[in-house]
Amino acid sequence: MGRKFARIALTLTGAVLAYSLTSALLPFIGRVSDVNMSDLTQVGIYIVGVLLVAIIFYFLSPRLISLGLLVAELIEGQLHRMPIQDIMIGSMGLVIGLIIANLLTGVLVLVPLVGNYLRVAAYLVLGYLGLSIAYKKSDEIATLFSSSSRQVKTATLSTGGYKILDTSVIIDGRILDICRTGFLEGTLVVASFVLEELRHIADSADSMRRNRGRRGLDVLNGIQKENGIKVEIVTRDFDDIVEVDSKLVRLAQLMQGKILTNDYNLNKVCEVQGVPVLNINELANAVKPVVLPGEEMTILILREGKEQGQGVAYLDDGTMIVVEQGRKFIGDTVNVVVTTVLQTAAGRMIFARMR
Repeated sequence: MGRKFARIALTLTGAVLAYSLTSALLPFIGRVSDVNMSDLTQVGIYIVGVLLVAIIFYFLSPRLISLGLLVAELIEGQLHRMPIQDIMIGSMGLVIGLIIANLLTGVLVLVPLVGNYLRVAAYLVLGYLGLSIAYKKSDEIATLFSSSSRQVKTATLSTGGYKILDTSVIIDGRILDICRTGFLEGTLVVASFVLEELRHIADSADSMRRNRGRRGLDVLNGIQKENGIKVEIVTRDFDDIVEVDSKLVRLAQLMQGKILTNDYNLNKVCEVQGVPVLNINELANAVKPVVLPGEEMTILILREGKEQGQGVAYLDDGTMIVVEQGRKFIGDTVNVVVTTVLQTAAGRMIFARMR
């Protein structure tokens, strides 16, 4: 029943539009062609135009109705995902855009023939611009006009600030151990698009990816259960940005937070854009025990090295030790003397010789 009424309404709308367009075009055509049409001819043109456009709208109305319902569902779904702050600020932007359009209509209606259509276009364009700009700048607008937001943000920054987790650091799992030590202060922020990426990885057909995704979800669940750790789920998304890393950088800029990651590429992107970043791998390298040339240590040689006669051992933290002439001692615990310590992007490597 609702579709029938909508179809009738669209048909009548088409008839009204045809009548308005004909009323605007007939005087213009008469002036241009210098032809005086009789009243009967004008009535015939009105009837033909109205009937023709009404029939076109009648047959197009099912598709227009379906399209309208689809657009309405998309808008409703988008509004459900948006925070109430963004909805209110976006509405204010829409109202401001419409007010500006209303001020311009007095000039636009003076344009002959198309003045009324320009008026409608001004309402649509300026209303959309006001809504779009206000939505994209909602965080800055809220911070500008809300003293309470500034106070909350200042308090959060003074207690450690926001630490925004990326997907790689959650899957890695070491962040949970760091939280348990109490070294990490502030609020841990998990974005909704990061959760969505974790869910996609956990649902992957590849067993390895699926296990990594489930491990990440377990780690996140463990962080939430830790006492003294504040975890905040942010539902803010950026529809104009496709990649998750770029969304994280944008979120960190808006929240004035730091990104927690072990992704080398994301680390470099953050450095280029001036976003503070905390890299778990760099932390792991920083807390490794210091070894100096000439220092003696006791190690277990596990396998042979790449070069002839070399043996390879490992410290408890995973640091590799290459021992000259250590191949014949594979499986034995020996005393060695450190000769060189190399620090690379992949980690630390120690060279030693038999004592």
